[in-house]
Amino acid sequence: MAQGPGAGGRAYGTLQDVAREAGVSLATASRVLNGTSQVRADLRERVLAAAADLSYTPNAHAQALASSSSKSVGVVCHDVSDPYFAAIAHGVMRTAAEHGMLVMLASTFHDPAREVAYVAMLRAQRARAILLIGSGFEDRDWERSMAAELDPYQRTGGRVAVLSRHRGLKADAVLPQNREGAAALARALLDLGHRRFGVLTGPRALTTVTDRLGGFTGSLTGAGGRAGPEHIVEAAFTRDGGYAAAVELLRRADRPTCVFAVSDMMAIGALAAFRDNGVSVPGDISLAGFDDIPIVRDLTPALTTVALPMDAMGERVMGLALREPASRRSRVERVSGEVVLRASTAPPSGR
Repeated sequence: MAQGPGAGGRAYGTLQDVAREAGVSLATASRVLNGTSQVRADLRERVLAAAADLSYTPNAHAQALASSSSKSVGVVCHDVSDPYFAAIAHGVMRTAAEHGMLVMLASTFHDPAREVAYVAMLRAQRARAILLIGSGFEDRDWERSMAAELDPYQRTGGRVAVLSRHRGLKADAVLPQNREGAAALARALLDLGHRRFGVLTGPRALTTVTDRLGGFTGSLTGAGGRAGPEHIVEAAFTRDGGYAAAVELLRRADRPTCVFAVSDMMAIGALAAFRDNGVSVPGDISLAGFDDIPIVRDLTPALTTVALPMDAMGERVMGLALREPASRRSRVERVSGEVVLRASTAPPSGR
C-alpha cells in the first residue's frame, strides 16, 4: 500500500519497493522494519539503506497488528486539569519520550465506569502499556470489570502499572504513602498545640481519600486530639468541593482551630471560602493540605502540606510499565511524603 506523498510531492516507497530495492523477501524486509525478530546484519543494513533511499514510512497500524503492540501508552487519570495529575503526567511523558513512545491521555472525572471504558478502548488500540494514575475505587463491581479488561490484556503481553492503591488489580504499582503522610501531618499539628480539628474530605469511595482520612484521624486518637463526625465534611475532590465543604464547616458549632483538607486543591478552595467569610488563616483557623502542588507555596498564606515527588512518581510508574516481563510478579515501589510547615498553620489563638 502506498504511503502517500512526501515532502515536495515525492511519493514514499512501499514495503514491496524496499524489499525489491534491497534484494530480500517481503517477509525479511518486514521483520527488519518492524523489529519483530533478528535478521542477519548484512541483510538488515541493505533493508535500512533501501528504506532511507525510498523515504519509506512504516504503517503504524500494520506494525501494531504484526507485533501485538504499538508505540503508544495509555494514561488514564481522574482530571488532567488538576495540577497533581498534570505534574505526574509530565514525568510519564518525559520518560515515554526517551523511549520513543506516544502518550494518549484520558480523564475519567472520577467515574469508575468511564475508567473501565477507556481501558477497553486502549486494549482495542493495542496500546503497549496502560497506566492508571490516581486513586482506585472502593467498589467491587469496578474491581471485577477492570480485572476482566486487564487480565486478558496482560496475558497477551500488555503492560499495566498503577499509581496509588487499586485494590484487587494485579499490576506493578507506585504507592504514595498517603496514610503515613497524613498521620505525620496530624502529629506535626498536634505539636503546634491544636486539639480540635476539622477535615474536608473527598468521596470515601476513593482509596486515596480513605487512606488520608484514616491516617489523619487515627493519629489523633490517644494523642488528645479530636475530629468528630460533625467536623468531617465530604464534598467533591476539587477546589470547588473544598470551598463548599469549608462553608458547611463554618456553619457548624464548636469551630475547630485547625482544618485538614485531604488534597491541596480542596485546601485552596477552603482558603477562598474562609477569606470570603471573614475568617483569618491562620489567625482564626489553621489550614493544611496534601500533595504540595507548585501553586501552594505562592498562596497568601503559603500552605502547610505533605509534599510528594509527583514528577518523579510519574517517571517511576512509566518505568515499571516499560520493564521487561521476565518476572511478572507485581513490583511495588513506595513513595514517602514529607510534612512541610508553612504560614497557613500556627499555634491556636486561644479564641
